[in-house]
Amino acid sequence: MKRLLTIVLLLALLITAVPFATAQECEDELGCVVIGPDEPVHIAYMLTISGATSFLGEDSLGGIQIAIEDRGGELLGHEIELTGEDSLCNAEGGQAAAQRVAADETVLGVIGTNCSSAAAAALPIISSAGLVMLSPSNTAPTLTSDNEEEGGIWEPGYFRTAHNDLFQGKVAATFAYNELGARTLATIHDGSPYAESLQSVMAEVFEELGGEVVFQGAVNVGDTDMTAILTEVGAAEPDVLYFPIFEPEGNFIAAQSVNIPGLEDTILMGADGLLVDSFPENTGEAGIGMYLSGPFLSGEAYDAFLERWDELIGGTPPSGFHAHAYDATNILFNAIEEVAIVEDDGTLIIGRQALRDAITATEGYEGLTGTLTCSETGDCATGEALGIFQITEAEVIDGNWPPSVVWTPAMMEDNMEGEDGGEG
Repeated sequence: MKRLLTIVLLLALLITAVPFATAQECEDELGCVVIGPDEPVHIAYMLTISGATSFLGEDSLGGIQIAIEDRGGELLGHEIELTGEDSLCNAEGGQAAAQRVAADETVLGVIGTNCSSAAAAALPIISSAGLVMLSPSNTAPTLTSDNEEEGGIWEPGYFRTAHNDLFQGKVAATFAYNELGARTLATIHDGSPYAESLQSVMAEVFEELGGEVVFQGAVNVGDTDMTAILTEVGAAEPDVLYFPIFEPEGNFIAAQSVNIPGLEDTILMGADGLLVDSFPENTGEAGIGMYLSGPFLSGEAYDAFLERWDELIGGTPPSGFHAHAYDATNILFNAIEEVAIVEDDGTLIIGRQALRDAITATEGYEGLTGTLTCSETGDCATGEALGIFQITEAEVIDGNWPPSVVWTPAMMEDNMEGEDGGEG
């Protein structure tokens, strides 16, 4: 009887030691996440889901949810669990969201943030925790630059499927100079990493093309009276006023510009921060004729995605980065599937560094937003999915959304090919 009891105790010790032994076998330098047979694969989002920029979070969240649905809600035989934090659209929100996510050791990866200011504050925390973060809409060039002397703040584990604003700024400047015939430019930003860097790239490329930058200034987030800065802009009488900021500040600038001497013939131009279905109605008739740069997608796969959106969520996406969120989520899922060690009982062992390496090695991924290949510092997009849109009466008065695209970089390339050797 005593011998039988000893055998039973030894068996019990062996059974209880299996998870411990498995965890101990992890040789990943950042450690492993061990997911039991009945436990979910846990991913998180950090998105701006409240306040004036909530449209961005809702847009990205829809893309994540559709990616999960398209996999039947499961990965490697485990249910996919999605939890989230509101990262707002500022540094404080990003830091707080990152701290909460990093405290949960079951989280494998994060989709987010939306705003570059939130990402800049979240990055050190997320990176130190060994996590990966894939952003669908961060565009500030500094986020994927490791050149600290030039302001780079890249941290290991950070990736994005959104375009780098080095692309968007060039697209905006090329359109303004070559297509609109503008020769003078004024810019306004709001001090955020996104807006400040985007207007800087726009101005730099515009000057390289032969234009003149006659004014660069800033407003504060929360400002409502834009008269003072618009009066300064009006004194320079620019051909184009470029303000790549968000609502509601962007609405105020556009609406109040019509009353400013010197801006009567100035063309208004914004960026993807204002490419949202509430912008035309909140701005009113002052928005008619305004140009916005931002994501442009087309094709059968994207049309099918929009049908899924209407089926699962309803209506149309409120902003332009839903497909980027879909691609980011699938890249994360593909990497998890690639590196996971599957035990006989269904237990998954996933190395955190291995997960980072697998995402970095992403090459030629055919996503909704184009063919994605990730660089060593996390840039996965090429900038090919960009276009220039124009707000018309249909958007302001009739509620149409999205507006029509009027120009893409591909149109410029086609024109150049025609000039170089086309027929006629």
